[in-house]
Amino acid sequence: MTAPPRRMSPAARRRLATDLRHVCMRISRRARFENTQELAPHQFSVLNQLEKGIDRPGALARAECVSAPSMTRTVSSLVDGGYVDRAPDPEDGRAAILSLTDAGREVLRTVRRSRDAWMISRIEDLTDEELRVLDEAREILTRVAAR
Repeated sequence: MTAPPRRMSPAARRRLATDLRHVCMRISRRARFENTQELAPHQFSVLNQLEKGIDRPGALARAECVSAPSMTRTVSSLVDGGYVDRAPDPEDGRAAILSLTDAGREVLRTVRRSRDAWMISRIEDLTDEELRVLDEAREILTRVAAR
């Protein structure tokens, strides 16, 4: 008969949570700045939201957890850069509908390729076993992030 699995102590869980948070933040920060474009991380994030179908400045501000004036500045810079089109809402003349331009879609593809290449360069020397563990961790972290 085998012994029941031991549970991690609350203190060990706190240390693990802190370490995971720090590692995830460090990887995220490094990946965000690994691109060859003149695009700030918050601008890239807004382009991603537009690609997902969020097309109103107010909805973008809520999705990005920023103020409406801050989102207005970001959207204006993306419009000026040629990455986003702004059109009047036919149902509400005070509102705008936003959409990605071809240049906006292309910059998303370019930045994603750059970030993927950066990550590949970080894991290419790992052993097959380490890659298997990372793949399992990815599945677990995806579940954690979805909660």
